[in-house]
Amino acid sequence: MTGVRTLERPAPLADDIARVEADPPRRIPALDPLWLVVAAVSVAVAAFLGHQLMAWPPHEDEALALLTGRDSLGGVISHVTGDRGGAPLHFLVAWAVAHLGLGLGGLRAVSAAFAVGSLPLIALLARRLAGREVAIGTVVLAAASWIVLFHGVYGRMYSLFLFLSLVSCLALLRARDSGTRADWGRWLVAILLCVAAHPYGALVVASQGVAALATRWDRRRATVAWFATMAILAVPFWLTDIVLAGRFDVGVGGGGAKLGGPGAVVDYLYEAAGDMTAGWPWVLAPVLIAAGVGLLTAPRRAKVLSAAFVAVPAVAFIAARLGSSAAPESRHLIFVAPFFLLCVVLGIRWLARGIRPAVGLAVGTLAVAAVAWAWQRTPPLFEWEPSARQEAREAASRYVASTGLDDDLLLGYDPLFLGAWEDNRAFRATVLPRADGQLLLKILRRTPTPLGHGVFVLDKSDTSNVDPQLYLAPRRPLPEEAFSARGFGPFLVIRTREPVETIDGYLFAARQAMLLGQSLEIGDADINRATIERAQALYDASRWGDASAGASSDSR
Repeated sequence: MTGVRTLERPAPLADDIARVEADPPRRIPALDPLWLVVAAVSVAVAAFLGHQLMAWPPHEDEALALLTGRDSLGGVISHVTGDRGGAPLHFLVAWAVAHLGLGLGGLRAVSAAFAVGSLPLIALLARRLAGREVAIGTVVLAAASWIVLFHGVYGRMYSLFLFLSLVSCLALLRARDSGTRADWGRWLVAILLCVAAHPYGALVVASQGVAALATRWDRRRATVAWFATMAILAVPFWLTDIVLAGRFDVGVGGGGAKLGGPGAVVDYLYEAAGDMTAGWPWVLAPVLIAAGVGLLTAPRRAKVLSAAFVAVPAVAFIAARLGSSAAPESRHLIFVAPFFLLCVVLGIRWLARGIRPAVGLAVGTLAVAAVAWAWQRTPPLFEWEPSARQEAREAASRYVASTGLDDDLLLGYDPLFLGAWEDNRAFRATVLPRADGQLLLKILRRTPTPLGHGVFVLDKSDTSNVDPQLYLAPRRPLPEEAFSARGFGPFLVIRTREPVETIDGYLFAARQAMLLGQSLEIGDADINRATIERAQALYDASRWGDASAGASSDSR
């Protein structure tokens, strides 16, 4: 039309509008269901562990770590590598906690952090081996299991061992695939830390070695070279493990007082499988069937790794000679749990023909059963210990802290002594192991003389007693005039009235205290008395050449 101007879009604006009209609106990327589940179960486990952190009563192994950690860094390393043996990383963590002034709560918080941190690693490992759906089921079962929940609270750092074993497994898979020095170097660091975390790290190394050679035989030279390097660098840890093995009467050749044959090993593995899921036979039987089916139907790499992580420890236990004081428990196989649970989920999926609702229902039901088993297995983890016992222990700890002297000699790493140190950080009394006569005598020999007062605790409420009670009437060992005794609910604190001065004097006082404990049916008194008499025999032999002293016993 003449005389009418047509408005045209400026070129840049027209291009932008055309681009918007041509491109469909972008959708927000869907969140991966696996990581939604991982986030949910991690938050749930963290909340549970945080709330129940101090529910379970303090344990002497936790007291051992923290009371050892009072020493200087050099002193801790010397004690662990020279006297006690075993993996030092746990004690280094306890040393850091002790010197930060955090106490038992801090040690347990570290343990809880590693337990929660292990869940994403379990998911990563399971996804890499068997896919996303299997990873979801595996991490749900792991989060509900006693072996994860309990060791998230127990400050013995088994959760650290689990965490590092998972890191090393993931690093190994990456290194085997890439073959680069950088990835092998990362695996080397991870596996050395794993070995430093627990003596059973040697089983992790052996399992990984078998699996690595079986899955990538074409790269066997690199595998052997890197594993040989690792074995050489880990020599300091192997040496400390030898010290520990000597104290526990562990060797090769089969037999021994513990796990003396294939049948005993099978029973032990059965018990461990129950603590990874639910230990009732009517639950565990179908679980084991599912695990067997899962192992047979697993992808090749998952099959080889899972088989190696079960078979290698089993063969090692059959070949080992374990003395009466070396008693493997399910927690020692915590590094096997991710692979066992992976096979369980794979088996459930195969038996359910891959029908997702059926798989989800089965996994969810088993997770509920696992929590119920954890509750039955360790009731205080959910219900807390009786408040009367807590209050009595705290009062007894305050009494020990207020009356204690630097030259006191405390028998056993009793949690009551840990409470005394937490109440008074200047509390520097010497703690003697209660179940290793040789180590007890060794520490007595290097303690400055004259020796101080002997202090002993009898606990009537301990679950190892024939009839646990929350009250114990105060009594004194014989001769009564040589001892003072103070009762705090179920706890009886016994103290020599005068310094014992000599090793003979201490061993006599300790034996008298344990004789009283035996008369009161205190569960640990018989072990403690045997340790004291063992130390006396060794001491006599060193002076008079008596060769009747036998081998060392336990470790505490």
